[in-house]
Parts: sequence; structure tokens; C-alpha cells
Amino acid sequence: MMQAGTMAGEYDQGWLSHLRADPLPWLLDEGEPAVRHLTLRDLLGRVDDDPELARARHAALTNGPIAAILSAQHPHGYWEHPGSGYAPKYTGTLWQVIFLEQLGADGSDPRIRAACDYVLRHAQVPAGGFGVSRSEDRPPPPSAGLLCLTGNLVRALVGLGYLEDDRVQRAVQWLAQIVTGEGVDRYYSLTCGPLFRCGNNEQLPCAWGAVKVLGALARVPEGRRTPLVEEAVRVGAGFLLSRDPAVADYPMGYGNDAPNSSWFKLGFPLGYVTDVLQNLEVLCEIGHGGDPRTAAARAWVLSLQGDSGRWRNQYPYTGKLWKDIDAKNAPSKWVTLRACRMLRWSTGRDGA
Repeated sequence: MMQAGTMAGEYDQGWLSHLRADPLPWLLDEGEPAVRHLTLRDLLGRVDDDPELARARHAALTNGPIAAILSAQHPHGYWEHPGSGYAPKYTGTLWQVIFLEQLGADGSDPRIRAACDYVLRHAQVPAGGFGVSRSEDRPPPPSAGLLCLTGNLVRALVGLGYLEDDRVQRAVQWLAQIVTGEGVDRYYSLTCGPLFRCGNNEQLPCAWGAVKVLGALARVPEGRRTPLVEEAVRVGAGFLLSRDPAVADYPMGYGNDAPNSSWFKLGFPLGYVTDVLQNLEVLCEIGHGGDPRTAAARAWVLSLQGDSGRWRNQYPYTGKLWKDIDAKNAPSKWVTLRACRMLRWSTGRDGA
């Protein structure tokens, strides 16, 4: 347990007492403005019009992974090639919108707005979800809607300022309907709900998909959630807490009798796979961060910190992004930020 030093005393946040050392000075280094921006916002509680926060947010557009992603963007708003943008992983259009939001990019930037608008025009299925199309000039067919992809994209789009967009609202409703089964008269081979059932998981409930969907619905403010969305959140929380998140022995199809090893490799950015920490992050966001059933998982995450209060990136997508963010297994500001954010949320936003 760390001793309160100058920096820790200045911030006076209770979650720091769980760490072996104070990582805040490292996370606040001006050399990585995107990390600095999210540290100020999510760990120190700075508001959007705070001058220091605004400077870091602006600097992130010109330095680091956000700048690298935006420099590869086509003037029409897409990456790689026109169309729905799922492929190639992880440099296609859909992934850039997901990653830009995770990196804390400024959603008011015209380039990012162009990307979000492009996705909404080219990747949404008629019912409201998002999917994959083989055609560059036609949207995905109804059968192409994917729970995990829609969850990732809705979370990103809301985070980038699109909550009020009617198309995003339709996607939120689609997620809630698929999860609960209410109002859905047909399921397809991949999205074969309810309760997160997926064709890629032999039609069993998919916990990776559940985490992505709950992450999206958590972004809808409680006062804005319809009864159906509230029910989907309740159902999702019950499913994720039906197993010990530290063990992650959720249903696995095709004869698999052990959890996927990726659950236990903390990483950043977060694409298709899910880890124990993301499960905890989402449970925190929907109000279950202090649930006793999450205690073992929180202890496991804490056990992975080094003596300096830092975590390593075990799943960094090295060589798959427009710009590598971390070397594999290297101390990671991004994973450390994720772990600290979860701790802050699980102990109360102000460390109470």
C-alpha cells in the first residue's frame, strides 16, 4: 500500500490507497497528451471547460496515436477503402471510430465528425444495429447486424457526442430489443439472441458481446433510458454477475471447456476481445462496482500492478494499428489508466 506523497496528497483520492505507488505523475506527463487528457478528466474530475484539460485534449489531436489515425483518414471520412468499414482489422473505418473514442479524441473535430457520419451512413442495418457488408455502395443487410460490433460503435458514437442522433437512438433500441427479446420477430445466424446468444458461440450467450453491449447502454444517462433499455441493463448485469468475473467461466461453445485466455490479458485498445478489467469497468458504470461478487476480480487486477503502481499491456495489437501504442508486456499508461479508472469507480467517484 502506497504512502501518501506530495502528488497523492494534492489529489486526495481514496482509490490511490490501493496502489503500491502513485502513478499520477507518470500519467500526467505532457509527452503523451491523450493519456494526460483522460487522466485529468476521469481520475482528477476536471470538467470540459477546464483550461488544462482543453489544452491536453487539443494537443492529442496533433501528437500520438490520435494524430496517426487521423493522418491516415481519406478526405471523405473513411479509412482503407469505402464501404461499411469492418475490414481490415484493425485499420478499417469502424475500428478507427471505436479507437478514437477510447483514446479520448475530441468529437467536435471536423475529421472525427466526418468519420462518425460516414459510419452512420454506411454501416447501419435497417433495424438499427451495425454490421458488415461486402458491397462498397450498399449498407449491410439485416442479417449482418452484430451485437458486439454495435455495442462498441454505440459506445463510441455516444462518447463522441452523437447521443441525440436518431440513428444512434435506433441502435440503442436495437440492442435492448435483441438482449431482452421484446419486439423481435426474427433472429439471424450471428445475432441469435436473446440474452446475448451468438452464432459465433454456438448460439450460447456470449459474455464478450454482453460486455460490449452493456458498455454501450451504460453511456445512456439513467434519466434518458427507456424501460426497455433499463430491462436490458438489468438482464445484462445479471448475466455478467452469474459467474465469478475473476474466473470468467461463461458459456463457451464448440466443445470449449475453459475460458478464453484473452480474458486474462489486460490490453489496450479494446477491439473484438474482452478482458476481466473491461468486465469490471462496465459493471462499475452500471452501478455494480462495489458488488461483493466482483471482489475477487478486483483483487486479481490489483495483483498485476508492478511496484511502481503500473500495469503492463499484455494485448496491445502490435503491428495491427495505424500506430503501435505499446510494446507487448511493457508498462502501459493506457492499461494503468484503465485500472485506476476502475478503482476510482468501484470505490466511488471521489474515492469515498
